[in-house]
Order: sequence, then structure tokens, then C-alpha cells
Amino acid sequence: MSNTMYNKMWHQTQEALGALLDKEPQKMVEPQRNQVFIFQTLATFYIKYVQIFRNLENVYDQIVHPQKRILIRKVLDGVMGRILELKNEMVELELTEFHYFDDILQDLKLAPQQLDIPIPKYFLKEKLEVIKGREKILAQILADSGIDTSEMKFPVKSMPFDQAVKLIQIAERARQGRLRALFMKQIYLQEYRAKQSKTLGKKVTDSWAAALCIQKVWRRFHQCKKTEKLREEEMIFLGMNPPPLFNEVSATVIQAEKVDRLRNEVQMKHEEDYREALVTIKNDLKLIEGLDIKENLQDQIRHWFIECRNLTGTFPDYPDIEEGGSAIIFSNKTIQQEEDEKWKMSPSLFLPAMKEGCNAYKEIWMNKDESWNFSQDFDPELIKEEKRKELESEIRVQVDELMRQELKNLKLAVDREREHPAKVGKKKKKGKKGKKKEKKTKKDKDLTADRTIESLYKELVEEGLLIQALKVNLSDYIGEYSYLGTTLRQVSIEPMPSLLDVRQLITLYGIWPLGSAAVHEKAPLVKSLLLAGPSGVGKKMLVHAICTETGANLFNLSSSNIAGKYPGKNGLQMMLHAVFKVARQLQPSVVWIEDTEKTFYKKVPNAEKTNEPKRLKRHLLQILKLLKPDDRILIVGTTRRPFDAELQPFCRVYQKIILVPRPDYASRYVLWKQIIERNGGVLTSALNVSCLAKVTDGFTQGHIVKVVKAVLTDQRIRRQIHKPLTAVEFITAITSMDPVYKEEEESFKNWYAKTPLGKKRALAITGGSTEKAKDKGKRKE
Repeated sequence: MSNTMYNKMWHQTQEALGALLDKEPQKMVEPQRNQVFIFQTLATFYIKYVQIFRNLENVYDQIVHPQKRILIRKVLDGVMGRILELKNEMVELELTEFHYFDDILQDLKLAPQQLDIPIPKYFLKEKLEVIKGREKILAQILADSGIDTSEMKFPVKSMPFDQAVKLIQIAERARQGRLRALFMKQIYLQEYRAKQSKTLGKKVTDSWAAALCIQKVWRRFHQCKKTEKLREEEMIFLGMNPPPLFNEVSATVIQAEKVDRLRNEVQMKHEEDYREALVTIKNDLKLIEGLDIKENLQDQIRHWFIECRNLTGTFPDYPDIEEGGSAIIFSNKTIQQEEDEKWKMSPSLFLPAMKEGCNAYKEIWMNKDESWNFSQDFDPELIKEEKRKELESEIRVQVDELMRQELKNLKLAVDREREHPAKVGKKKKKGKKGKKKEKKTKKDKDLTADRTIESLYKELVEEGLLIQALKVNLSDYIGEYSYLGTTLRQVSIEPMPSLLDVRQLITLYGIWPLGSAAVHEKAPLVKSLLLAGPSGVGKKMLVHAICTETGANLFNLSSSNIAGKYPGKNGLQMMLHAVFKVARQLQPSVVWIEDTEKTFYKKVPNAEKTNEPKRLKRHLLQILKLLKPDDRILIVGTTRRPFDAELQPFCRVYQKIILVPRPDYASRYVLWKQIIERNGGVLTSALNVSCLAKVTDGFTQGHIVKVVKAVLTDQRIRRQIHKPLTAVEFITAITSMDPVYKEEEESFKNWYAKTPLGKKRALAITGGSTEKAKDKGKRKE
């Protein structure tokens, strides 16, 4: 796709956003009592913003004009924040983290796939060098400490010499036995053929009858092949089977990827040129226009002196530097206008930024003639306008000093006035403020003030508290959409969330805020996240995916990992201080607590008492209170037994609780197909994937991955050409595993119903009003 096409896409998206921004305040201001109508309004805006975000993200990733990208980025962050605000509103309205938009998607003629929320590519692109550098340092520290990650993944077991010799002998004898059996088979076949030729030679056969027999066999074979081909074509036409070479990467896709790479290189070059131009153009302006700007400012200020003298009879007092100097004299009108606009604005924190972006687009880019700028390089005139303002403010500071002196001289010469002494009161007040700040800083003691971040980083890596995240993308968390959510809710049945619903929440609550500082500071703040679900549903994978998609550091504060490390109260205090100091300095960061129910045990089992699993219990809530909007740190807990924890402190620590379910039929169908293909398997008509998905009800993603890896050995992959895969092979392998029974799933549902949001939802469903539900939830929290 050319730059022209991306420009066109940008213009269309900006127009759609402008229309939405005009429409939203009208709809939101209208008083409504109907909860269904309110939800549909919020959901419609949410879906439309998601479509705008998808387009803007694509445009920002591919467009090469550096000044356009600055504006698009500003609007993109605003749209992300607004989506999070609308999501928060829907959660408070429906009292559930999961929402279903089947009917609205149908009205808007959109597929569920278009509601998928992409992760902005700039999260990693803009700090790729930092991430690579950090990975190298981490790998070096691990290597120096003797903790090799490759050894951890593939442990090599040592073996006694005698046992090794015996093993080789067994293998060699088996190989010789196979060769001997093959040789004997060949001899047997030769003898059999010789016997057959002797018996057939004695019989006299009719040549016509033989020819007819051959024709019958050939025609039957030919017709079977023809029928198979016709059936395959019919299935492809109906959309039941994929077309030939469907999974092969076409030359067009390869070319498109090449163009993307080239466009990224052009982007980087244009960015560098733009940064250089910001300096050079400013210097040129200073030389050419600097004196003129200075003279104009002096003339304006002198004119102000004379006007005030004529109106009041005395010269005015010159504004202080703190007040903004002479700039404040000429900006009173604009301040009044801004105040009027603010009064009319929506309470959203992101709408002003989006409106500002839309206004900038209309003023600069909407009708701009760019026929001269085919390469989409920076526009020097726009830089000049921007730098003129900067230069003017810098020169104004110098002019203010000169004009203050000039005003003194005027007052002495004309009015014979003596200058009033400096205001002592103000200075004293400033001194008091300074003292207060000093007192505040004394309270927050830095336990490691004498140490560098690098040394703390190294120590945490060596202690195993800062670990290397696995390279897992969120797209690797495979699943399918829930297509009947709205229908089930209409008949008062609460559907289990689908795997893609969970994936969306991870994007909204984890990846977006960690990836974008602008979004994290203003969006509804999520400091902690709990992933609860049975073993094997991908909770650990989701934690690693958050780190991979945002380039975040991963700290492991699981009770089993911190056992015996930093003993005593002082040790624990030092450990937490070091972890969160490094997490802040090298943000974004994820603090992971695996099996987090152990930290909140109702009763600690005797076997675990020595590990002190509840060490962090008292401190976690304090840490959460200290986390500010500009700290991109997320605490993520994973648990497969949440019912073992004390509910109240557990729910106080984790703001957002996400139930991760076992996969439903649709998700299992997609999982089987994709995992088999990823492990080298070939899907043919001999393999009934639908049967596999049906039979494996209750089995998790972990079970499916284990089974596929066990069946698809190197030898089995090679034999696929002669013997295609069948469902029986996988079913035989899965019989030795225990599924997640319905009772276990129900226990998770029952536990969630006791959480604050679960209580509110249950009360709302049984007939209580939303307000009562909210009040009740607040009291019992």
C-alpha cells in the first residue's frame, strides 16, 4: 500500500473521529434511566472507537511523514484512553468484566474479528534498542552467575559409563535385527514370486479377457480420482475446505513484508532528518529573524508602557518571571476563551486531547496541498512556525530584563518615583514551602541511596527475583469468540467467557497502560491483576505475553521463589525496596506472584510453614498505595486454588479479577488445528478435528499441547506422506490425562460470586437495583 493510500485512510479516519466527537457529548448528556439503552449507547461508542483505533494504529505504523506521525500519535493515545474509560463505564454499569455485543455488531454490519484490539507496534519499535541492550545485560549476568537459561530449559542428565555402553549395545543389536529382518523379507518375496510365475506359466490365459480386466481396474481407478477431485472442488466452492496452497505464503505477501521493512527504514531516516532540522532551522531563524523579533517585542512593550501611562497616569508594574513575564500582558483574552471551553467540555480526560488533535488536523492537514512532497519528508514551514514561537519565548526573557531596566529609568526620569522594596512576604512563604518539601523527602527513606541501579539490577538477577521473560506473543494465546453471549444473557444465563474475551482484557488492563505512559497517567488506573483458573489454561503464558508485548521487566515474588531469601523484617523491607526501585527506574515492569493464594492462606499447611508463604501479605497493600499514575508497574497474581485464600485481603490487593476458563468447543477446534500445524502436522480429510474437539471436552490448552508433542515425533512427521494423521492417535495419548471436571469449574464460579464485583452482579441479576448492589459491595469490601 502506497503512502497516498495511507494518507487517504488517515483522512477518512480523522473525519470519522470528528463526527464521533461531535456526537458523543450530545448522547452522554441526555438523561436516561433505561440501563439497556445506556449500555447500548456506551457499547456503540466503544465499538466505533475500536474501529478508529485499528485504522489509526495501522496508519501510525506505516505513514512516513514525521510531523503527521506526531499528531497521529497524540490522537492515537487519546483514542486508547477513551476506549479504557468507556470499558470502565460498561464494567460499572453491567457489574461484569465481560461484555457481549452480538446484536450491536449485527446492526453495524461488523464481524466479531473486527472487535479484536490490536497492540500498537510502537510499544516495542520505539524502545527496541533499549530492550535488546537489557536482554544482553541480563544474559551476561546469568552466564557470569552460572545460571544458563538453555540448561534450565533442556537439562542434560549424566550417566555411568557402563550403562552408556549397555544402551549403545542394545541400540546396535536392535539396528542389526531390523536389517536382518528386512533381508529375510526380501528373500521370502523373491521365492514367492518365483513360485507364482511357475504356476501362472502352466495356465493358458485369454489375452482379450486379460485386457478387459486391466481396463476395468484402470477405469475404476480413474473415475474414483475424478470423483474425489469433483468433491474437493465442491467443498472449496461451498467454503467448507480451504483452497489449494491456502497455507503457503504467496509471493505478494513476501513482497508486502519487504515493502513494510523498507517503509520502516524510510520512517527512521525521516525522523532523524526531522530532528536535525529542528536544530538547524532554529539556528537559521535566530540569525535571520532574531533581531527583528527582539525589536518587535520591545516596540510592543514600549507601546504598552505609553498606553498605561495615558490611561492611568502612571507607569505599570512589570510582571515577574514566575507570572510569565511580558507574555501575560498579551494573553488575557486567550485564557478567558479557554476557561469558557473547559466549562462546556465532557468529564473525560482524553476527549480534550482528541479534540485538540482533530482541530490541528483541520487547520493544518485537511486541505493542505502536498503535491510537492512526494517523498513525504518533513515540512520546513511548519518547523519554522513552531520554532519561531520557541525563539520568541527565549528572546522574550532577555527583552524582559532590558525592558524592566528601561521601565525603572522611565519612572525615575518622568515620574521621579523610587522603586518599592522587594516583597519580603513572598520570599518568606517560598522559604516555608521549601522547608515543607524537605520534610516530606526525609520521610521517604532511600535504603539504597549509596548504590547504583546497575548493581541492584545485577543483585536481583543473581537472587532469581528478576527473571528472563519467555518470548510469547499474545496472539499465541489461541481461541475463538463467544457468539451467543447476548442471547444467553437475555434468558438470564451467565455465559462462561471465551478465551478471546480473556485476551482482550489482558490487552486493555495490562498491555495498553504498560506500553503507553500517556494512557497510564490518565486512564482508570489498574495497579493489580489476578488471573484465576485451573491448571493448564495459560495463566503463566499470559504473564509472559504482557512482558513480551511491552518490553517489560519481569520480577518473580512468588512465595516459593522468595523462600529463604532476604530473611527477617529488615531483609524483606530491603528486598521490596530494591525490587520496586529497579521496577520504577526501568519501567514498564511486571511483578508476578505465582500461586498467589499461598500469600493469603487461611491456614498454612505444615509442609509449607518453613517457607513462610505469607511474608508479603501485610506489605502488598502498602505497596499498591505507593504506586502512582506515572509508575508503569503492574502486579499480576496467578492462582489455580483461589478458594484457599482469605477472601477480603485477597480482593483488596487485586483490583481486577479475571477468571480464565477451560476452552469451549469452538476454541478447542481452533486449538487442535493450529497446535498440530505448528508442530509439523499436516491436516487431511483423514483427521477429524471436529471429533477431537468434541471428545476432549474438559481438557485444557496445556493438555492439548502435551498430547500433540507426544504424538508428533520426528519419525511420525516423516511418515505422514504415506500414513496421514488420524484422531485415534491423539485420543489414545490423551486417555492417561485428567480433564478439568465440571465440579472444578463450578467451584471457580462459586468463588468468583463471593468477590465484590461477583456479589454486585449476582444481586443485580436476582432483582436488586444496581445502586443497592454497588452499596452492598462497598460495605462488604
